[in-house]
Amino acid sequence: MSIFKGMEPERVLAFFEQIASIPHGSGNTREISDYVVSLARKWGLTYKQDEFHNVIVWKEGQGPGREQVPGVILQGHLDMVCEKEEDVEIDFEKEGLTLELKGDTLTAQGTTLGGDDGIAVAFMLAILEDKTLVHPPLECVFTVDEEVGMLGAAAMDMSVLKSKRLLNIDSEDEGIFLLGCAGGVTAEVCIPAWPQDQEKDGYVLEVSGLKGGHSGTEIDKGRGNASVLLGRVLAEIDRVCPLDLGEISGGLKDNAIPRSARAVIYPRLPIVRDVILGRIKRVEEKIQREYRVTDPDVKIQITGTQKGVPFRPENTAAILLALRMLPNGIRRMSFDIPGLVQTSLNLGIMKTTDFGVSLSYSVRSSVESEKNDLVSQLTEMAEYLGGEVKLSGAYPAWEYKEDSQLAQVMKDVFRQQYGKDPITETIHAGVECGLFAGNIQGLDAVSFGPDMKDIHTPKESMDLKSVKRTWDFLLKTLESLK
Repeated sequence: MSIFKGMEPERVLAFFEQIASIPHGSGNTREISDYVVSLARKWGLTYKQDEFHNVIVWKEGQGPGREQVPGVILQGHLDMVCEKEEDVEIDFEKEGLTLELKGDTLTAQGTTLGGDDGIAVAFMLAILEDKTLVHPPLECVFTVDEEVGMLGAAAMDMSVLKSKRLLNIDSEDEGIFLLGCAGGVTAEVCIPAWPQDQEKDGYVLEVSGLKGGHSGTEIDKGRGNASVLLGRVLAEIDRVCPLDLGEISGGLKDNAIPRSARAVIYPRLPIVRDVILGRIKRVEEKIQREYRVTDPDVKIQITGTQKGVPFRPENTAAILLALRMLPNGIRRMSFDIPGLVQTSLNLGIMKTTDFGVSLSYSVRSSVESEKNDLVSQLTEMAEYLGGEVKLSGAYPAWEYKEDSQLAQVMKDVFRQQYGKDPITETIHAGVECGLFAGNIQGLDAVSFGPDMKDIHTPKESMDLKSVKRTWDFLLKTLESLK
């Protein structure tokens, strides 16, 4: 039995429940893509599914005179960020989510919810199914792999889209219309490292308990980056007890601030456990004091022992130098828009590879030259350490359009429904609108959505009362686009 029995909007919530039951993490979107296609076939609608699993579904205008008016693109992404609490066992590749409803707040049991952006998919499916609604001709675009660099939108053939108006349903604050965003790129710093000649006994050092969050919208919240903090702890230990480094890892997504990180360390001096523990305790106290407001639950501890083959001393030195000296976090605030982060980068994924250590950064800026300069800094440091930088997933900034006619219609509808004006803003995060605007000349786009909190973390939640209001707002907007 559905947990949403008797709740509105009934069909939207039913579709969301079905979406949550289908594994759809980034890179694993074939099944959810095929699900959308199966519904389009069932409803007799024209569709296109490309080799990347992006889907476009067309629906004719409904209502008096709506067949001939200019069309509208509705757009959201099929993939979700798959994060879980440490004690939760789930195979995101094969298993769906367990939804939990408390009052009007929807979460998932110990995992991310996928409201980002499953609610957009549910909205679009409910509109495509319903033959009683009034709306212009629709081009419903379901993209893939948005959460790992907007790869689906970047690869999609947009020449088949004819509409010049785009409603992107991928925002998390009801009553805020997004009219612009930063551009970005993923920069992977690759540092070569080679193993020593023999296996040794090591300690597993972990930084955990951090809140994490979205590395664009929450980069200004002052939260700790577990991988960066791990580098600080390692450097502190190395000062009093020289060490060699083995396996090291942290974070799962480029666009998420890492909540935990770990490294296997091999002291070069014998019988030094107490010295190491003492140093860890001191640096933990410092970090806990520094982050007492933004990350009060941070922990730094030795969690066990592990045999392994450490990297050569010169490689350990290079890795520690990279973790300590490579930039991370906010680099510049905007002086044009108060409170807006202009340029930043986030060390999202740190991992050990067959060739050394990889540090993957999400670089963002609304100023192209500043973005390029940050990439240059990463490249110069990588080359100094004997490595290189690999770039991927570049996307353009979405420039603010002050005279947006689409936004004006939406503002009018919002005032009628809510009795107040909406907030309009630009954000420091990648939004697929930038890619669409770069490919469709003259595109007028607005991004909006219902209230969600703590996206990209296991604490992610969605307000169902907000979902209902946003659904009503979307339908009234479509009806008003004549």
